[in-house]
Amino acid sequence: MRQSTGERTSRPARRRLAAGLAALTLGLATGCGDSGGAAGGEGPTLDVWLMEGTNPDAEPWAADLAAAFARRTGATLDVQFIQWADAHDRFTTAMAGGELPDVAEIGTTWAAEFGAAGALTDLSANIEESGLGDDLVPGLYEAARIDGATYGMPWYAGIRSLMYRADIFAEHGLSPPTTWDELRDVALRLGELEPDMIPFPVSGGSEYGLYPFVWGAGGEIAERTGDGRWRSTLDEPEAVEGIEFYTSLATEDGLSVAAAETWLETDQLQSFRDGDAAMVINGNWTVNTLIAEDAAWAERLGVVPVPGRDGGLSPSFVGGSLLGEFGSDEPELAWELITMMSTGEHAAAWAEQSGYFPGRQSPLEEVVRRGEPLVAPFARQLLEAGASLPVTERYGAVQGEQIVQGMLQSILSGDATPRRAAEEAAAAMDETFDG
Repeated sequence: MRQSTGERTSRPARRRLAAGLAALTLGLATGCGDSGGAAGGEGPTLDVWLMEGTNPDAEPWAADLAAAFARRTGATLDVQFIQWADAHDRFTTAMAGGELPDVAEIGTTWAAEFGAAGALTDLSANIEESGLGDDLVPGLYEAARIDGATYGMPWYAGIRSLMYRADIFAEHGLSPPTTWDELRDVALRLGELEPDMIPFPVSGGSEYGLYPFVWGAGGEIAERTGDGRWRSTLDEPEAVEGIEFYTSLATEDGLSVAAAETWLETDQLQSFRDGDAAMVINGNWTVNTLIAEDAAWAERLGVVPVPGRDGGLSPSFVGGSLLGEFGSDEPELAWELITMMSTGEHAAAWAEQSGYFPGRQSPLEEVVRRGEPLVAPFARQLLEAGASLPVTERYGAVQGEQIVQGMLQSILSGDATPRRAAEEAAAAMDETFDG
């Protein structure tokens, strides 16, 4: 079993990583700046909810934001940090009690649900007047747009690409894959050359590693019908082709391990962190974490976009967060705050500290041009091949029932064929959509 060498990264490697992050920061810091205004929190107070844990320096960041907002507007921010695990229930309780914040961070799959409930303000006019619409990351922007309304401003984005052990590849003269066949071939070769490593763990407890293969084969998870309802398309031929390829890496090629049948994405990442896995599909936000734990990862890690079936890129889910206004009594101040958080220096600081990308395309394009090897491939994936989950208030329920994970686990355990498992998953998904 290969373990960390414990070697520290060289000074040039650290500089290359810092240069990539600096490019992201410089690209972001072209938006709004403080332009005067009232000097000190003597005006209204806006209640703001942010999720805890995304940014390790969130409290100092929020304090800087509040000070800048007070200088600009004279208003005060009352910022509360909420655990992701508790947030959805907190919002629904607040809706029932009429105690919602003015502005809050929300997950992309919540926009449709909260918008349909009448809790969120339509920001379409604000975004159009600001001229930001054409610069917003499509995957995030699409997640906020429901029936002509826009129930959130893209704030920050994360995406998954193919992470691999660049040092192991270099040792054996291997190249990262550019097609699905190459992915299988290089994984098989790694199995021969590194018998104590897992070439490509297929995680049954996470849906996000599967989706690039469903979309890459031309399939979809679900579609909206002519009557405005939703139906699953996981059982259609293109989607089944992607499901078959992904799961066959484990069931036919033996490139995974039995334990991975129930692995969450965090378990899969831990196998990579421990030196057990050679390739994984995981997120850009993990790079900073790996290097912070052991700077040698700057030399050991490689990243490429998820390869397309026959070349190009397979789409990957664009996660992240939106900023929503919950019917604030101070809508102009609420929009001013949303703008400050999603553009300019405060957005730049958030991106640098959290390791996530901004919700705008222009700074991402600059990152791609600069070509920092541990940042640019994720940015390219986001710009060229980012995709959204079905934009319906019922998809949160689909995820809560873990329908896709159940499908994967039934295939990986040998209890069902990919086609049969997909048919059962589609039926369960349709039942939830109709619920």
